[in-house]
Amino acid sequence: MSVFGAALGRQICSFAQAYPGARDCTTAAMNAAIEDWFRLYFDREMTDEEDPCQRLPYTVVSKLSRSCFAEYRAAADGGEPFVAGVLAGLETVRRKAMQLALIGGEAWLKPVPVAGGFAFSVMRRDMVTVLGRSPDGEATALGSAELTMENGKFYTLLERRSLDEAGRLVIENKLFCSWDGQSIGTPVSLSALPRYAALEPKAVVGDVGGLGLVSLRLPLENCVDGSPDPVSVYAAAAGLIHNINRNERQLDREFDHGESRVFASADLLDKRKNGRPVLPPGLFVGIDDDIANTGVTVFAPALRQESFLARKREYLRNLESLIGLKRGILGEVEAAQRTATEVTSSQGDYSLTIQELQQLWESAVRRAVALCGRLGRLYRIPGAFQPDPARAVRIDWGNGVLFDKDREWADTLQLVNAGLLKPEIALAWKYSLPWETDEDLARVRRRLMPEEKTANNS
Repeated sequence: MSVFGAALGRQICSFAQAYPGARDCTTAAMNAAIEDWFRLYFDREMTDEEDPCQRLPYTVVSKLSRSCFAEYRAAADGGEPFVAGVLAGLETVRRKAMQLALIGGEAWLKPVPVAGGFAFSVMRRDMVTVLGRSPDGEATALGSAELTMENGKFYTLLERRSLDEAGRLVIENKLFCSWDGQSIGTPVSLSALPRYAALEPKAVVGDVGGLGLVSLRLPLENCVDGSPDPVSVYAAAAGLIHNINRNERQLDREFDHGESRVFASADLLDKRKNGRPVLPPGLFVGIDDDIANTGVTVFAPALRQESFLARKREYLRNLESLIGLKRGILGEVEAAQRTATEVTSSQGDYSLTIQELQQLWESAVRRAVALCGRLGRLYRIPGAFQPDPARAVRIDWGNGVLFDKDREWADTLQLVNAGLLKPEIALAWKYSLPWETDEDLARVRRRLMPEEKTANNS
Protein backbone atom coordinates (compact mmCIF):
# COMPACT_ATOMS: atom_id res chain seq x y z
CA MET A 1 0.00 0.00 0.00
CA SER A 2 1.37 3.44 -0.89
CA VAL A 3 1.91 6.14 1.69
CA PHE A 4 -0.85 8.04 -0.08
CA GLY A 5 -3.26 5.26 0.86
CA ALA A 6 -1.98 5.26 4.42
CA ALA A 7 -2.56 8.99 4.63
CA LEU A 8 -6.19 8.46 3.80
CA GLY A 9 -6.61 6.12 6.75
CA ARG A 10 -6.96 2.46 7.47
CA GLN A 11 -10.68 2.15 6.82
CA ILE A 12 -10.54 3.62 3.30
CA CYS A 13 -7.08 3.29 1.86
CA SER A 14 -7.42 3.78 -1.88
CA PHE A 15 -8.33 6.64 -4.14
CA ALA A 16 -10.62 4.30 -6.10
CA GLN A 17 -13.02 4.09 -3.14
CA ALA A 18 -13.59 7.83 -3.30
CA TYR A 19 -13.65 7.93 -7.11
CA PRO A 20 -15.17 4.67 -8.40
CA GLY A 21 -13.44 3.54 -11.56
CA ALA A 22 -10.16 5.30 -10.80
CA ARG A 23 -7.31 2.81 -10.69
CA ASP A 24 -3.74 3.33 -9.58
CA CYS A 25 -1.41 2.40 -12.45
CA THR A 26 1.64 2.20 -10.17
CA THR A 27 2.76 -1.35 -9.50
CA ALA A 28 2.78 -2.88 -6.02
CA ALA A 29 6.59 -3.04 -6.11
CA MET A 30 6.83 0.68 -6.91
CA ASN A 31 4.32 1.63 -4.20
CA ALA A 32 6.36 -0.34 -1.68
CA ALA A 33 9.57 1.32 -2.89
CA ILE A 34 8.05 4.83 -2.68
CA GLU A 35 6.90 4.13 0.86
CA ASP A 36 10.39 2.91 1.76
CA TRP A 37 12.10 6.00 0.27
CA PHE A 38 10.01 8.40 2.33
CA ARG A 39 10.32 6.26 5.44
CA LEU A 40 14.12 6.24 5.07
CA TYR A 41 14.10 10.02 4.73
CA PHE A 42 11.82 10.80 7.67
CA ASP A 43 12.70 7.95 10.07
CA ARG A 44 14.61 8.98 13.17
CA GLU A 45 13.50 6.39 15.74
CA MET A 46 15.80 3.47 16.54
CA THR A 47 14.32 -0.02 16.30
CA ASP A 48 15.63 -3.44 17.29
CA GLU A 49 17.03 -3.85 13.77
CA GLU A 50 18.11 -0.40 12.58
CA ASP A 51 19.41 2.90 13.91
CA PRO A 52 18.80 5.73 11.36
CA CYS A 53 20.70 8.31 13.43
CA GLN A 54 23.04 9.17 10.54
CA ARG A 55 20.06 10.34 8.44
CA LEU A 56 21.90 9.54 5.21
CA PRO A 57 18.95 10.19 2.84
CA TYR A 58 18.55 13.63 4.41
CA THR A 59 22.28 14.30 3.99
CA VAL A 60 22.26 13.20 0.34
CA VAL A 61 19.18 15.25 -0.56
CA SER A 62 20.37 18.31 1.34
CA LYS A 63 23.84 18.34 -0.22
CA LEU A 64 22.54 17.80 -3.76
CA SER A 65 19.87 20.47 -3.39
CA ARG A 66 22.22 23.07 -1.96
CA SER A 67 24.89 22.36 -4.56
CA CYS A 68 22.33 22.58 -7.34
CA PHE A 69 21.18 26.08 -6.35
CA ALA A 70 24.48 27.38 -4.96
CA GLU A 71 24.82 30.15 -7.60
CA TYR A 72 21.38 29.99 -9.19
CA ARG A 73 19.87 33.19 -10.58
CA ALA A 74 16.74 33.57 -12.70
CA ALA A 75 15.28 36.73 -14.16
CA ALA A 76 12.61 37.73 -16.63
CA ASP A 77 13.98 38.98 -19.92
CA GLY A 78 13.54 42.72 -19.94
CA GLY A 79 11.95 42.59 -16.48
CA GLU A 80 8.56 41.62 -17.93
CA PRO A 81 6.14 41.88 -14.92
CA PHE A 82 4.04 38.77 -15.58
CA VAL A 83 7.04 36.48 -16.08
CA ALA A 84 8.81 38.09 -13.11
CA GLY A 85 5.75 37.29 -10.98
CA VAL A 86 5.83 33.64 -12.04
CA LEU A 87 9.53 33.42 -11.22
CA ALA A 88 8.90 35.00 -7.81
CA GLY A 89 6.30 32.33 -7.10
CA LEU A 90 8.71 29.58 -8.13
CA GLU A 91 11.45 31.06 -5.97
CA THR A 92 9.46 30.35 -2.80
CA VAL A 93 9.14 26.61 -3.53
CA ARG A 94 12.21 25.67 -5.60
CA ARG A 95 14.18 24.06 -2.77
CA LYS A 96 11.19 22.17 -1.44
CA ALA A 97 10.23 20.99 -4.92
CA MET A 98 13.74 19.78 -5.73
CA GLN A 99 14.10 17.98 -2.39
CA LEU A 100 10.75 16.20 -2.75
CA ALA A 101 11.65 15.19 -6.32
CA LEU A 102 14.96 13.77 -5.08
CA ILE A 103 13.18 11.77 -2.37
CA GLY A 104 10.28 10.38 -4.37
CA GLY A 105 11.71 10.49 -7.88
CA GLU A 106 8.91 12.79 -9.00
CA ALA A 107 7.07 15.86 -7.74
CA TRP A 108 4.66 18.32 -9.30
CA LEU A 109 4.48 22.10 -9.27
CA LYS A 110 0.87 23.21 -9.03
CA PRO A 111 0.13 26.82 -10.11
CA VAL A 112 -2.53 28.45 -7.94
CA PRO A 113 -4.12 31.69 -9.22
CA VAL A 114 -3.80 34.56 -6.75
CA ALA A 115 -4.37 38.27 -6.95
CA GLY A 116 -2.19 39.54 -9.77
CA GLY A 117 -0.44 36.31 -10.64
CA PHE A 118 0.35 32.78 -9.47
CA ALA A 119 1.59 31.07 -6.36
CA PHE A 120 2.83 27.47 -6.38
CA SER A 121 2.31 24.45 -4.19
CA VAL A 122 4.29 21.21 -4.40
CA MET A 123 2.65 17.79 -4.71
CA ARG A 124 4.86 15.03 -3.31
CA ARG A 125 4.88 11.55 -4.82
CA ASP A 126 3.59 9.69 -1.78
CA MET A 127 0.48 11.90 -1.70
CA VAL A 128 -0.41 11.29 -5.34
CA THR A 129 -2.07 8.36 -7.10
CA VAL A 130 -1.08 8.22 -10.76
CA LEU A 131 -4.10 7.04 -12.75
CA GLY A 132 -2.49 7.04 -16.19
CA ARG A 133 0.78 7.70 -17.99
CA SER A 134 1.65 8.46 -21.59
CA PRO A 135 4.38 6.51 -23.44
CA ASP A 136 6.96 9.15 -22.44
CA GLY A 137 6.11 8.65 -18.76
CA GLU A 138 4.18 11.88 -18.18
CA ALA A 139 1.07 11.52 -16.02
CA THR A 140 -2.16 11.83 -18.03
CA ALA A 141 -4.49 11.47 -15.02
CA LEU A 142 -3.84 11.60 -11.32
CA GLY A 143 -5.43 12.04 -7.94
CA SER A 144 -4.01 13.90 -4.99
CA ALA A 145 -4.81 14.37 -1.31
CA GLU A 146 -4.50 17.50 0.81
CA LEU A 147 -4.93 17.15 4.57
CA THR A 148 -6.16 19.90 6.91
CA MET A 149 -6.74 19.81 10.68
CA GLU A 150 -9.19 22.35 12.04
CA ASN A 151 -11.31 22.49 15.21
CA GLY A 152 -10.35 18.96 16.16
CA LYS A 153 -11.47 17.55 12.82
CA PHE A 154 -9.45 16.05 9.97
CA TYR A 155 -10.38 17.26 6.51
CA THR A 156 -9.15 15.54 3.34
CA LEU A 157 -9.53 17.21 -0.03
CA LEU A 158 -9.32 14.75 -2.90
CA GLU A 159 -8.58 16.21 -6.30
CA ARG A 160 -8.75 14.29 -9.55
CA ARG A 161 -7.21 15.68 -12.72
CA SER A 162 -7.85 14.17 -16.13
CA LEU A 163 -8.29 15.09 -19.78
CA ASP A 164 -11.55 14.78 -21.66
CA GLU A 165 -11.84 13.61 -25.27
CA ALA A 166 -11.10 17.10 -26.54
CA GLY A 167 -7.88 17.29 -24.51
CA ARG A 168 -9.30 19.77 -22.01
CA LEU A 169 -8.29 19.68 -18.36
CA VAL A 170 -11.04 18.48 -16.03
CA ILE A 171 -10.66 18.95 -12.25
CA GLU A 172 -12.92 17.16 -9.75
CA ASN A 173 -12.89 18.02 -6.04
CA LYS A 174 -14.36 16.15 -3.07
CA LEU A 175 -14.00 17.04 0.61
CA PHE A 176 -14.23 14.53 3.46
CA CYS A 177 -14.27 14.98 7.22
CA SER A 178 -13.15 12.61 9.95
CA TRP A 179 -13.05 12.96 13.73
CA ASP A 180 -10.18 10.55 14.35
CA GLY A 181 -7.96 10.92 11.29
CA GLN A 182 -7.95 7.16 10.86
CA SER A 183 -10.23 7.19 7.85
CA ILE A 184 -11.09 9.48 4.99
CA GLY A 185 -14.37 10.17 6.74
CA THR A 186 -17.70 11.19 5.33
CA PRO A 187 -18.37 13.56 2.40
CA VAL A 188 -19.00 17.19 3.30
CA SER A 189 -19.59 20.32 1.28
CA LEU A 190 -16.55 22.11 -0.13
CA SER A 191 -17.76 25.21 1.73
CA ALA A 192 -17.16 23.41 5.05
CA LEU A 193 -13.67 24.92 4.93
CA PRO A 194 -13.35 28.56 3.81
CA ARG A 195 -10.17 27.80 1.86
CA TYR A 196 -12.11 25.43 -0.43
CA ALA A 197 -15.34 27.40 -0.68
CA ALA A 198 -14.46 28.79 -4.12
CA LEU A 199 -13.74 25.34 -5.59
CA GLU A 200 -16.22 23.62 -7.87
CA PRO A 201 -17.07 19.91 -7.57
CA LYS A 202 -16.21 19.54 -11.25
CA ALA A 203 -14.69 22.13 -13.54
CA VAL A 204 -13.62 21.99 -17.17
CA VAL A 205 -10.65 24.35 -17.23
CA GLY A 206 -9.75 24.11 -20.90
CA ASP A 207 -6.80 23.12 -23.06
CA VAL A 208 -3.66 23.94 -21.11
CA GLY A 209 -1.41 21.37 -22.76
CA GLY A 210 -1.80 18.73 -20.05
CA LEU A 211 -2.93 18.43 -16.45
CA GLY A 212 -2.10 22.00 -15.49
CA LEU A 213 0.94 20.80 -13.53
CA VAL A 214 4.69 20.89 -14.07
CA SER A 215 6.39 17.61 -13.28
CA LEU A 216 9.88 17.25 -11.86
CA ARG A 217 11.06 13.79 -12.95
CA LEU A 218 14.54 12.59 -12.07
CA PRO A 219 16.41 11.41 -15.20
CA LEU A 220 17.11 7.97 -13.74
CA GLU A 221 16.03 4.69 -15.30
CA ASN A 222 13.66 2.73 -13.10
CA CYS A 223 15.72 0.19 -11.13
CA VAL A 224 12.77 -1.16 -9.13
CA ASP A 225 10.54 -2.82 -11.72
CA GLY A 226 11.40 -1.16 -15.03
CA SER A 227 8.08 0.71 -15.18
CA PRO A 228 7.76 4.32 -16.43
CA ASP A 229 7.70 5.63 -12.84
CA PRO A 230 10.82 7.64 -12.00
CA VAL A 231 12.83 6.63 -8.96
CA SER A 232 14.43 8.35 -5.99
CA VAL A 233 17.97 9.65 -6.26
CA TYR A 234 18.94 7.01 -3.68
CA ALA A 235 16.71 4.22 -5.02
CA ALA A 236 19.63 2.03 -6.07
CA ALA A 237 21.25 2.59 -2.67
CA ALA A 238 18.16 1.96 -0.53
CA GLY A 239 19.30 -1.54 0.43
CA LEU A 240 22.77 -0.21 1.23
CA ILE A 241 21.27 2.51 3.47
CA HIS A 242 19.34 -0.17 5.35
CA ASN A 243 22.61 -2.08 5.80
CA ILE A 244 24.30 1.06 7.15
CA ASN A 245 21.45 1.56 9.62
CA ARG A 246 21.75 -2.08 10.70
CA ASN A 247 25.52 -1.67 11.06
CA GLU A 248 24.92 1.34 13.27
CA ARG A 249 22.51 -0.64 15.41
CA GLN A 250 25.04 -3.48 15.73
CA LEU A 251 27.69 -0.98 16.77
CA ASP A 252 25.29 0.38 19.40
CA ARG A 253 24.84 -3.12 20.77
CA GLU A 254 28.58 -3.72 20.75
CA PHE A 255 29.12 -0.77 23.06
CA ASP A 256 26.09 -1.64 25.19
CA HIS A 257 27.28 -5.22 25.61
CA GLY A 258 30.88 -4.15 26.01
CA GLU A 259 30.34 -2.27 29.25
CA SER A 260 32.23 -3.68 32.20
CA ARG A 261 30.19 -5.77 34.62
CA VAL A 262 30.90 -6.78 38.20
CA PHE A 263 29.41 -10.16 39.02
CA ALA A 264 28.86 -10.79 42.71
CA SER A 265 26.52 -12.64 45.04
CA ALA A 266 23.15 -11.00 45.38
CA ASP A 267 23.51 -11.28 49.16
CA LEU A 268 26.72 -9.28 49.04
CA LEU A 269 25.08 -6.55 46.97
CA ASP A 270 22.11 -6.40 49.36
CA LYS A 271 24.48 -5.89 52.28
CA ARG A 272 26.28 -3.09 50.47
CA LYS A 273 22.99 -1.27 50.01
CA ASN A 274 22.40 -1.14 53.74
CA GLY A 275 23.27 2.38 54.73
CA ARG A 276 25.47 3.00 51.70
CA PRO A 277 24.98 4.82 48.36
CA VAL A 278 22.98 2.99 45.70
CA LEU A 279 25.23 1.12 43.26
CA PRO A 280 25.52 2.42 39.68
CA PRO A 281 22.78 0.80 37.56
CA GLY A 282 24.00 -1.73 35.01
CA LEU A 283 27.48 -2.07 36.46
CA PHE A 284 26.88 -4.61 39.24
CA VAL A 285 25.10 -7.88 38.43
CA GLY A 286 23.80 -10.04 41.25
CA ILE A 287 24.04 -13.84 41.02
CA ASP A 288 21.81 -16.01 43.16
CA ASP A 289 24.56 -18.06 44.78
CA ASP A 290 26.54 -18.26 48.00
CA ILE A 291 29.16 -15.60 48.57
CA ALA A 292 31.87 -18.21 49.08
CA ASN A 293 31.15 -19.78 45.70
CA THR A 294 30.66 -16.61 43.73
CA GLY A 295 33.14 -14.07 44.93
CA VAL A 296 33.54 -10.97 42.83
CA THR A 297 34.32 -11.22 39.10
CA VAL A 298 34.93 -8.33 36.71
CA PHE A 299 33.92 -8.90 33.08
CA ALA A 300 35.08 -6.45 30.40
CA PRO A 301 34.82 -7.83 26.83
CA ALA A 302 36.96 -6.38 24.06
CA LEU A 303 35.13 -4.07 21.66
CA ARG A 304 35.21 -4.65 17.90
CA GLN A 305 34.84 -0.98 17.13
CA GLU A 306 37.39 -0.81 14.32
CA SER A 307 35.75 -3.69 12.44
CA PHE A 308 32.36 -1.99 12.52
CA LEU A 309 33.81 1.39 11.52
CA ALA A 310 35.74 -0.15 8.64
CA ARG A 311 32.55 -1.73 7.36
CA LYS A 312 30.71 1.58 7.74
CA ARG A 313 33.37 3.44 5.74
CA GLU A 314 33.13 0.88 2.95
CA TYR A 315 29.34 1.18 2.93
CA LEU A 316 29.58 4.98 2.68
CA ARG A 317 32.07 4.81 -0.20
CA ASN A 318 29.76 2.44 -2.06
CA LEU A 319 26.84 4.77 -1.36
CA GLU A 320 28.74 7.71 -2.88
CA SER A 321 29.50 5.66 -5.99
CA LEU A 322 25.90 4.52 -6.48
CA ILE A 323 24.42 7.99 -6.18
CA GLY A 324 27.18 9.86 -8.03
CA LEU A 325 28.54 11.91 -5.15
CA LYS A 326 32.02 13.28 -4.72
CA ARG A 327 34.24 10.78 -2.91
CA GLY A 328 34.44 11.61 0.78
CA ILE A 329 31.31 13.75 0.86
CA LEU A 330 29.65 11.16 3.14
CA GLY A 331 32.52 8.99 4.32
CA GLU A 332 34.90 11.89 5.05
CA VAL A 333 37.74 9.95 3.44
CA GLU A 334 41.05 11.76 3.81
CA ALA A 335 42.44 13.17 0.58
CA ALA A 336 45.73 11.37 1.24
CA GLN A 337 43.93 8.05 0.81
CA ARG A 338 42.95 8.86 -2.78
CA THR A 339 44.97 9.30 -5.93
CA ALA A 340 44.69 12.44 -8.03
CA THR A 341 42.82 10.46 -10.69
CA GLU A 342 40.28 9.27 -8.12
CA VAL A 343 39.75 12.82 -6.84
CA THR A 344 39.23 14.22 -10.34
CA SER A 345 36.95 11.35 -11.34
CA SER A 346 34.70 11.64 -8.28
CA GLN A 347 34.47 15.42 -8.69
CA GLY A 348 33.51 14.93 -12.34
CA ASP A 349 30.78 12.43 -11.45
CA TYR A 350 29.43 14.79 -8.80
CA SER A 351 29.44 17.74 -11.21
CA LEU A 352 27.55 15.71 -13.83
CA THR A 353 24.97 14.76 -11.19
CA ILE A 354 24.48 18.43 -10.29
CA GLN A 355 24.24 19.46 -13.94
CA GLU A 356 21.49 16.90 -14.56
CA LEU A 357 19.52 18.34 -11.63
CA GLN A 358 20.07 21.88 -12.89
CA GLN A 359 18.79 20.92 -16.34
CA LEU A 360 15.78 19.32 -14.67
CA TRP A 361 14.91 22.51 -12.79
CA GLU A 362 15.59 24.83 -15.74
CA SER A 363 13.23 22.80 -17.91
CA ALA A 364 10.59 22.95 -15.16
CA VAL A 365 10.92 26.74 -14.89
CA ARG A 366 10.43 27.29 -18.60
CA ARG A 367 7.47 24.91 -18.71
CA ALA A 368 5.94 26.66 -15.69
CA VAL A 369 6.21 30.05 -17.40
CA ALA A 370 4.47 28.67 -20.51
CA LEU A 371 1.77 26.94 -18.44
CA CYS A 372 1.05 30.05 -16.37
CA GLY A 373 0.71 32.00 -19.59
CA ARG A 374 -2.06 29.66 -20.74
CA LEU A 375 -3.75 29.52 -17.35
CA GLY A 376 -3.45 33.28 -16.91
CA ARG A 377 -5.37 33.92 -20.09
CA LEU A 378 -8.07 31.39 -19.12
CA TYR A 379 -8.42 32.91 -15.64
CA ARG A 380 -8.17 36.46 -17.05
CA ILE A 381 -5.25 37.45 -14.85
CA PRO A 382 -4.16 41.04 -15.64
CA GLY A 383 -1.05 41.20 -17.79
CA ALA A 384 -1.08 37.48 -18.61
CA PHE A 385 0.19 36.52 -22.06
CA GLN A 386 1.74 33.51 -23.78
CA PRO A 387 5.52 34.01 -23.56
CA ASP A 388 8.20 32.15 -25.45
CA PRO A 389 9.74 30.08 -22.62
CA ALA A 390 13.12 29.84 -24.36
CA ARG A 391 13.47 33.61 -24.50
CA ALA A 392 11.36 34.90 -21.60
CA VAL A 393 13.63 33.62 -18.82
CA ARG A 394 17.35 34.06 -18.23
CA ILE A 395 18.91 31.45 -15.93
CA ASP A 396 22.51 31.48 -14.73
CA TRP A 397 23.98 28.55 -12.74
CA GLY A 398 27.45 30.02 -12.13
CA ASN A 399 30.58 27.91 -12.12
CA GLY A 400 30.97 24.17 -11.64
CA VAL A 401 33.67 21.53 -11.37
CA LEU A 402 33.65 20.85 -15.10
CA PHE A 403 32.79 24.38 -16.18
CA ASP A 404 34.48 27.61 -15.12
CA LYS A 405 32.48 30.50 -16.52
CA ASP A 406 35.12 33.09 -15.67
CA ARG A 407 37.75 31.19 -17.64
CA GLU A 408 35.33 30.65 -20.52
CA TRP A 409 34.60 34.39 -20.54
CA ALA A 410 38.33 35.18 -20.74
CA ASP A 411 38.71 32.78 -23.68
CA THR A 412 35.66 34.33 -25.35
CA LEU A 413 37.12 37.84 -25.01
CA GLN A 414 40.27 36.65 -26.77
CA LEU A 415 38.15 35.54 -29.72
CA VAL A 416 36.39 38.93 -29.75
CA ASN A 417 39.67 40.85 -29.62
CA ALA A 418 41.03 38.70 -32.44
CA GLY A 419 38.00 39.56 -34.56
CA LEU A 420 36.84 35.95 -34.68
CA LEU A 421 33.59 36.49 -32.73
CA LYS A 422 31.03 39.26 -32.68
CA PRO A 423 30.89 41.08 -29.32
CA GLU A 424 27.09 40.86 -29.42
CA ILE A 425 27.28 37.06 -29.36
CA ALA A 426 29.79 37.15 -26.50
CA LEU A 427 27.54 39.40 -24.41
CA ALA A 428 24.49 37.31 -25.21
CA TRP A 429 26.33 34.20 -24.00
CA LYS A 430 27.47 35.89 -20.79
CA TYR A 431 23.99 37.12 -19.87
CA SER A 432 22.06 34.07 -21.15
CA LEU A 433 20.33 35.98 -23.94
CA PRO A 434 19.28 34.58 -27.33
CA TRP A 435 21.52 35.36 -30.31
CA GLU A 436 20.15 33.14 -33.10
CA THR A 437 18.66 35.94 -35.25
CA ASP A 438 19.59 39.44 -36.34
CA GLU A 439 16.75 40.78 -34.17
CA ASP A 440 18.28 39.05 -31.14
CA LEU A 441 21.67 40.64 -31.81
CA ALA A 442 20.06 44.03 -32.31
CA ARG A 443 18.42 43.75 -28.89
CA VAL A 444 21.78 42.93 -27.32
CA ARG A 445 23.33 46.00 -28.95
CA ARG A 446 20.54 48.27 -27.71
CA ARG A 447 20.60 46.95 -24.17
CA LEU A 448 24.23 46.15 -23.42
CA MET A 449 26.55 47.94 -25.83
CA PRO A 450 27.52 51.64 -25.68
CA GLU A 451 26.34 53.71 -28.61
CA GLU A 452 29.86 54.62 -29.79
CA LYS A 453 30.88 50.95 -29.71
CA THR A 454 27.78 50.03 -31.68
CA ALA A 455 28.47 52.76 -34.21
CA ASN A 456 32.05 51.55 -34.71
CA ASN A 457 30.85 48.00 -35.29
CA SER A 458 28.35 49.22 -37.82
